[in-house]
Amino acid sequence: MYISRALEKRILTASEQFRALIVTGPRQVGKTTLLKHLADTDREYVTLDDPVEREAAVSEPALFLERHKPPVIIDEIQYAPNLLPYIKMYVDTHQKKGDFWLTGSQKFHVMKNVSESLAGRIAVIEMYGLSQSEIEAVDSGARPSGEPFVCDHEVMAERLKTRKPMGLYDIYERIFKGSMPAAYSEGFNREEFYSGYVSTYLQRDIKDLTQVADELDFFRFMSACAARTSEMVNYADLAKDVGISAPTAKQWLSILASSGVVELVQPLFNNRLKRAVKSPNMYFMDTGLAVYLTRWDSPKTLEASAMSGKIFETYVVSEILKSYHNAGKRPPIYYYRDTDGKEIDLILEYNGTAYPIEIKKTGNPGKDAVKNFGVLENSGNVVGEGAVVCLYNKVLPIDKNNWIIPAWLI
Repeated sequence: MYISRALEKRILTASEQFRALIVTGPRQVGKTTLLKHLADTDREYVTLDDPVEREAAVSEPALFLERHKPPVIIDEIQYAPNLLPYIKMYVDTHQKKGDFWLTGSQKFHVMKNVSESLAGRIAVIEMYGLSQSEIEAVDSGARPSGEPFVCDHEVMAERLKTRKPMGLYDIYERIFKGSMPAAYSEGFNREEFYSGYVSTYLQRDIKDLTQVADELDFFRFMSACAARTSEMVNYADLAKDVGISAPTAKQWLSILASSGVVELVQPLFNNRLKRAVKSPNMYFMDTGLAVYLTRWDSPKTLEASAMSGKIFETYVVSEILKSYHNAGKRPPIYYYRDTDGKEIDLILEYNGTAYPIEIKKTGNPGKDAVKNFGVLENSGNVVGEGAVVCLYNKVLPIDKNNWIIPAWLI
C-alpha cells in the first residue's frame, strides 16, 4: 500500500526546474517508493545496492550511463560517487530537466560529492519518516499537510477541525510504532524490522562508509544515545557508557546526525544571554527506533516508565522538525537552558521574533509551564506567541500571550 507523502509536489516541481534531483534521508523512510510512485513509465530504475550494478557504476561509469539512459532513478548513489562527474557531463550536454532522480542514505558522503559535481544543477530534498498528517491520511484519504508548525493559535484551531483527536494511549501507541512506512503495512513485525534495520545500518552504512571498526560498540553507542534522547549532549557521559573516548563519541554522534538518525537542536545564545549553555540537545527522528534500542516491549510499559516524558518530547520535536523539512525549509529551531536552571524546550526564531514552546506530558498545564518564557525578553528578539504542547484536546489560552496546543495537531 502506497502512503501519500507531503514531499510529492516538491519533487515534481524540482524535476521541472532542475536537471537532477536527489532525495536524501535515513534508510527505510520511503525514498525509493516515493520516486517510483511519481515516475512516468519510461523512467528506468536501477539500484546500486545490487553488487553487479554497483561494480559497473564504479568501474565503468560512462558505460553504466550508456546502459541506463535517462530518464532514470539511481538508488543509493553514495556507493558510486565517481558516477556524479559523468552525470554532470551528461546533463550539461543534454540540458534536459528532470533527467536524473537520485537517492542517498548517507548525507555525509553524498552531499560533499554532490556539491562538488552538480552544484546549480541539482535539487536536494531531505526526507524523514512519516509525519502525523501523513499517517492520518492513510485512514482519511486526505492529502497530507506540507505546512510547517507555527506558534499561532488561530492556525492550530483551524487544524483542529480536520484532525482526529488522540488520547494518551493513542499517542503512545504511535510513539511505540514509530514513523517508518513499513510499520503501517499489513503483517508488520516490529522486532524483525528494527533488528534488520539496525543490522543493515551498521553493516552497510556505518562499517562500509565510515570505517567504524567495532559494530558492537557502535550499537551500544546508538542504544546509549536512545536512552538519552531529548537530553543535552554530554560526550564524556556517552563515552563512559560505551567504553570509548570522548572524541570518538563526538565523531560517532556526528555520524548519527549526518545520516538522519538523530537531530541536534542547537541552543539559543548570544551576547545578551551570557548565562546560556552552548551544548545541543539530541533527539531521535524515529521514536520507534529509540524505543526498540531502549528495549520497551509495549506502549503501556513505555508510558508508565521513567522515559515517558523524554520520549513524548522526542515525538513532539521530531514532528515539528519533519514539518519544516517537508515544507522545504530549514527548521528555525533552538532551545534555551542557562546556568541558573531555567529552560525552554523549543524556540522558533524567524523574522526577528522568538516563539517559545514548552512540551509537557500532561492534560492540564498551568501557568507554571510558561514561567521561563520571560528570559527571551533579554535575547534581543521580539517575543512572539508562546505554546504549551501537551495532551489536552483543545486549543485554549493559558494567558494573553500563550496557548495550549494538542500534540496531535503538529
